[in-house]
Amino acid sequence: MIGTKVARAVGLAALALTVAGCGGGARERLQFQEEPVAQLYNRGADFLDRRRWAEASAAFEEVERQHPYSAWARRSILMTAYAKYQSNRYQEAVDAAQRFVSLHPGNESAPYAYYLIALCYFEQILDVGRDQATTQQALNALQEVVRRYPESDYARDARLKLDMTYDQLAGKEMDVGRFYLNQGQTLGAINRFRRVIEEDNFQRTSHAPEALHRLVEAYLTMGMTQEAQRTAAVLGYNFPGSPWYQRSYALLTGRGVQPVSEGEARERGWLSRLF
Repeated sequence: MIGTKVARAVGLAALALTVAGCGGGARERLQFQEEPVAQLYNRGADFLDRRRWAEASAAFEEVERQHPYSAWARRSILMTAYAKYQSNRYQEAVDAAQRFVSLHPGNESAPYAYYLIALCYFEQILDVGRDQATTQQALNALQEVVRRYPESDYARDARLKLDMTYDQLAGKEMDVGRFYLNQGQTLGAINRFRRVIEEDNFQRTSHAPEALHRLVEAYLTMGMTQEAQRTAAVLGYNFPGSPWYQRSYALLTGRGVQPVSEGEARERGWLSRLF
């Protein structure tokens, strides 16, 4: 598929490199003459093999321009998307891949096009201290791959990336929740932490133990002792070896509150409320 060597007849005389001034600098610009579609397409494939992504995308775009109704043009759209992805021109790659699935939704390469869109968003995910709009786009795109092609290799990889994406979004909730807690906005903090432990896709992330501990902290701040005991019991039951449970245990005893045993928590029905 992409990057595979094929026999190519590259007409070098048809390709000229010109240098044009640009703001005092210089840049190379590819200029193509009209030529057979296979020859032009194979030039783009040759550029791909040599990892010359900008020249590859220019060649594939030229296939579309010169031969818009050919099967080569259809393949070139996706190859353009791949070349732009490799050169980190993510939005341009997404635009090309989306155009491919819009024009050719039933094509055998459509699963890869959807997967490529997801990759473009996934690789732009920022740290939890930043806006997570791109993370949400990655989540939506990965879910689309799984929904449309659940048995494909692309879906299997998408599921792995979904776990990382959920962890990222849960991390953002924790980041905001900790900020609210430090600012004395305890109710806002509780809402953020509860989201992490109550949403199915978040409660399986690495942030769940801390979210439970932060809830213990927040409930004690508000004088909601029984809620703090209940949450600590859930934390101890689900994550008995976690340092977060040790911290919750110390926090409760330090406030003169007796932690609830697993047996008592089960008797009260607390352990069935979460997880």
